[in-house]
Amino acid sequence: MRGWHFILLGGILGLLVLFYEGLWGDPKAIPTVLIGTPAPGFSATELGTGRTISLSEFQGKVVVLNFWASWCQECRLEQQNLLEIQNEFGNNPNFLLLGVDYHDRDPDAKRYLDVFGSNFHHIVDPSGVIAIDYGVYGVPETFVFDQKGIIRHKVVGPIAGSNYKQLVEQVIRPLLEGQRS
Repeated sequence: MRGWHFILLGGILGLLVLFYEGLWGDPKAIPTVLIGTPAPGFSATELGTGRTISLSEFQGKVVVLNFWASWCQECRLEQQNLLEIQNEFGNNPNFLLLGVDYHDRDPDAKRYLDVFGSNFHHIVDPSGVIAIDYGVYGVPETFVFDQKGIIRHKVVGPIAGSNYKQLVEQVIRPLLEGQRS
């Protein structure tokens, strides 16, 4: 008879812990089960040119895949840093930065890139199929793959401030130097 009291008390304590985490936990600390797994393949249309780009074209490269949208305010915060990443690593033949325009209209996306700048390729994901395969919760989100196509890092939210420096110094640079992140 007393045993059910402990079970009930344990359940209540468990719910309180979940409630506490939900209220005061870091909402950007959304773990992904994809870290350490092969990046899901895709083929998509390049924004502006209409040519088809497939992830398989970039085997052997460190790939930074950034999900963004013209309607996303946080995406604007990171755009300058993405341009800097491309400036720093874009001449390395073993590096690729690729934008994925998520749930957007092409004219809006093109206008966004005209205003905020672009020095790397972008594909369109109007129905969100690629984003679903990557478990994207919202934009911006960024994934980094190693030369073998294994997902090594994920950033939820804008690449700005300390996570910009971490991404460059602790993830991209070591992967390009052949070290695992």
